[in-house]
Parts: sequence; C-alpha cells; structure tokens
Amino acid sequence: MENNKDYGKGTVCVQAGWQPKNGEPRILPIYQSTTFKYESTEQMGRLFDLEEDGYFYTRLQNPTNDYVAQKICELEGGAAAMLTSSGQAANYYAVFNICGAGDHVIMSSSVYGGTFNLLTVTMQRMGITCTVIDPDCSEEELNAVFQENTKCVLAESIANPALVVLDFEKFAKAAHAHGVPLIVDNTFPTPINCKPFQFGVDIVTHSTTKYMDGHAMTVGGAIVDSGNFDWTKYPDKFPGLCYPDESYHGVNYTERFGKKAYITKATAQLMRDLGSIPSPMNAFLLNIGLETLHLRVPRHCENAQKVAEFLEAHDKVKWVNYPGLKSNKYYDLAQKYMPNGTCGVISFAVDGTKEDTVRFMDALKLAAIVTHVADARTCVLHPASHTHRQMNEQQLKEAGVDPGMIRLSVGIEDVTDIIADLEQALKTL
Repeated sequence: MENNKDYGKGTVCVQAGWQPKNGEPRILPIYQSTTFKYESTEQMGRLFDLEEDGYFYTRLQNPTNDYVAQKICELEGGAAAMLTSSGQAANYYAVFNICGAGDHVIMSSSVYGGTFNLLTVTMQRMGITCTVIDPDCSEEELNAVFQENTKCVLAESIANPALVVLDFEKFAKAAHAHGVPLIVDNTFPTPINCKPFQFGVDIVTHSTTKYMDGHAMTVGGAIVDSGNFDWTKYPDKFPGLCYPDESYHGVNYTERFGKKAYITKATAQLMRDLGSIPSPMNAFLLNIGLETLHLRVPRHCENAQKVAEFLEAHDKVKWVNYPGLKSNKYYDLAQKYMPNGTCGVISFAVDGTKEDTVRFMDALKLAAIVTHVADARTCVLHPASHTHRQMNEQQLKEAGVDPGMIRLSVGIEDVTDIIADLEQALKTL
C-alpha cells in the first residue's frame, strides 16, 4: 500500500504499514527482541554500512516500529518516517538533525511549553540559538528575523494550548526564500484534518501520545519527511546531509538515500547515539490507536464544536477560544487549511478569580484533571499552573497562555453528558 493515493484515509489507517505475506500473522507482530540473527559476518557488515536493508539492533530500528512509522508516513503523504520515544524526542531530533553549535532556529512563540523550553533553554546550552516570533506576524517581520546561520523554522499547525492556527503558506514562503525547511508539529489536527505538506511544509512531527494513540496508553513521537526540500542546493548549510559522515563509514546521505536522506541520517546517527527508541510494545499499541483515528477525530471535533458553542453562550464564561467558532480570529485560516475540522481541544476562562477557576475544575465529575489531552476521555488542565508553569508572565503572554486559561480536551463520550458536567460545575461559581 506504500503511498497509494487511491486509498482513503480510513483504509490507510486500518491497512497501511504491515502487509503480511502468505501464512504470516494478519495482525502486526510485536518483534520483542533487542537483536537479530544473520548467517555471515559479511551480511552483518553490509547492514552496518547501510548497503543493505535489514535489522540488527532495536536501538536503531525494529520491524514493529518501522511498520507503524510507514503507516503514519502514508497518512501524511511523506517520503520517509521514523518513530521516537516521545513527542519531545521527535521535535528534538527534527531540529538537531540539521542544527549544531553555532546555528540558529526560528520558532513560533505559541508552541507547546515543553517545546518552547527545549529550544530556548536546553538546546541553547548546546550552542543553538533561537529567535521566538509571533505566528501572527507580518511577512516583513518574519523575514527580518532570519540570519545567515538560520537552519530551520519550527511551528505548530494548531498551537497547544493557545489554539493558534498557523498560516502555513506565509511561513513556508519565508523559510524557502531563505533556503531552510519548515518543520511543523501536526499533533492536534492529525493528518485526518490537516496535510501540512500540501501547503509547503517540509517536515512534520507528532506527539503520537495524543490523538494517534488516542487512549492515554503510550508515550511516543514521530517524524515524517516530505522528501521535497532539496538539501543539495545548500550543501554548506547542511553539511551533515550533503557531505560524508565520517562517524558512519563516510556515507553521504543525500547521494545514497535521496528523498529518504533526512530520516536515514536521523536514524543512523541520532538514534544510534541518543537512543530515544520506542519499545516495540508501545508501537504495537500505537498501531491499534491508528486503526480508529479516522473515526475518533471527527467525533472529537463534533463534540468540541457543540461544547464550544455552549461555553460561548454561558454567562459565567469570560471567553472561549476554539477555531471552529465563527467568532474566532483563526476561523478563516482554519477553514482554509482544515475545512473538515480542527481538533477536540478548547481553551476558555470562567468569569472570576483564580480561586473560582480552581473551584470550577475541582467540581467536574466526568472530566478529569490530568496532564494530558487528546484521548478518548474528556479532561481539563490549568496550563499556567501545570504544563507552562516554567514560563514567566511575559513568556506566558507571548505563548498565548492567559493565567486564567482552562484547557479542555473534549473526549468522545456522549456530548450531552459532557455539557451537563460543565453546567453543574459552572453552577458552583
């Protein structure tokens, strides 16, 4: 089924990846093994030299993981993909694969707090600088922050939790004008609702922990390369891809692997050295989630739309942020890039103090307070106190995180029950 454009998303969700041959297991097997046996040292040597496909150690690659990565690759319409042990690892690898000490990254200010900290604190200690820019900036403002040592631009298709909808074409145009790729975290809309590659994005990342798994069972991440960015046009800017890798037998990734160069380098070099591999069991569970992704995402969005409309009309709610509302500032962008829906996450604030916010959240019965979003169960979080608590007031403002913001991840329960739970909690205010 590899990149078969004749199949719909639902068929890809269910059937892509593992393709059993005659007499093989119908369901994707769990290759729960650290290592793989070969008959000769010569054959093993060819594997280490990347001259032959195969598996030799699960820290680099594992069949279960690769079949699931292939499914995600087909859903996004990419050329190659890999799984990582978390969404954080996916974003780190995606950037670090083409950046090193002395390089510069441009990042949307509204990205998830963990990603913000990764780029502005941890990777800065590695000598990689980062300029943060408002995703609603003008083209002129965006072009002005590029430097000679800029290597990539990083953003989110729908920001977590600010729910900013990215103008893909504006960011892709600027990135390509300066000879660098645009990397977009597509976790919230998933490829069911949004295909960033269609709008000029070069590399997509995911926290598969969210909607792709969908059941809060497994932490994981994925990177998908479109194969469209021509690294060879800028060999001095991307020497790791365009010149021989002396740490891996002098292989030249772009010459040897073409459109799969970026992912092959991330696997052979970064995964080899950093080891953020998901367990085969986690990949197996992720695959089960992917099989119903095309059914769950529309239900999340349908429920979230009704909940957002309920909250917007309630006199005890100060404001509601959801791109599916016509009153939302990102409604037109959402209709352009995600006409079938956005995601199941809503942010809003009750009309009251921080203590009122706490009282409201504690009064919820169906919705649970958890550090998570995007699984089958409805849940809530107070970002300023939880996921973004490492940010100062100015950084919270830049990230679009109001101190009173409640992040509500609408599940796939009966929407009347979700609304009734919110209603009874609001009555406590």
